[in-house]
Amino acid sequence: MGRLEQRVALVTGAGQGIGLATAERFAREGARVCLADTNSEVAAQEASRMVDSGADAFGIRMDVTSRLEVEGVVERVVGRFGRLDILVNNAGITRDELIHRMSDDDWRSVLNVHLTGTFLCSRAAQKYMVENEYGRIINLSSVSALGRRGQANYAAAKAGLQGFTKTLAIELGPYGVTVNAVAPGFIETEMTRRTAERMGLSFEELVNAATEEIPLGKSGKPEDVAAAILFFATEEASFVSGQVLYVAGGPKS
Repeated sequence: MGRLEQRVALVTGAGQGIGLATAERFAREGARVCLADTNSEVAAQEASRMVDSGADAFGIRMDVTSRLEVEGVVERVVGRFGRLDILVNNAGITRDELIHRMSDDDWRSVLNVHLTGTFLCSRAAQKYMVENEYGRIINLSSVSALGRRGQANYAAAKAGLQGFTKTLAIELGPYGVTVNAVAPGFIETEMTRRTAERMGLSFEELVNAATEEIPLGKSGKPEDVAAAILFFATEEASFVSGQVLYVAGGPKS
């Protein structure tokens, strides 16, 4: 029996990378899963593949910056499965640039997806979690929250998510809802592949450069982050809330 039997999960940005790995891990642990992504075709394809493997899952388009889309998807999940137990706020984008070259749109778009999107999804989901007196909200922060050159927008958003996480843990705790964050370090995803392209490096060169700074001497995989997210989603973490877990191959502060 899986650790998430009978639980219902909504994962944003689930078309690839960490979001997809999380949805797959949840399904293997017995959860019924909604894969939400701006690319509805990819979300549907990945969900269909999971169904072929025995999972109860479906994919759907969702722009996390749209209140109407977010509320509509949450209602559809509850309508289909009867409840919503777990929300993983994973959707994210990057618009890396040094501050003197960062445009207004670079700033707004990153904060809107990470901060506003997490707010909209959490607000919509907590309604049903509070009613059921049970819930798990897991937000994706990053080591960039501690500061990183060329990522003033991304760092600000990820740091903001940590404050948001701690505040929601206080507000929703009395209703049986835990709220935690996972902060990945360097993870091999399509996002980091695009970073390599922008830097004019091969992906192998970027990975090698990153691992030189990681105490464990290796880069992370989406499955490493999914395992940490799974912990926060389980009963074993029922007394853990308002925490930020760095998954970075070494200590962060």
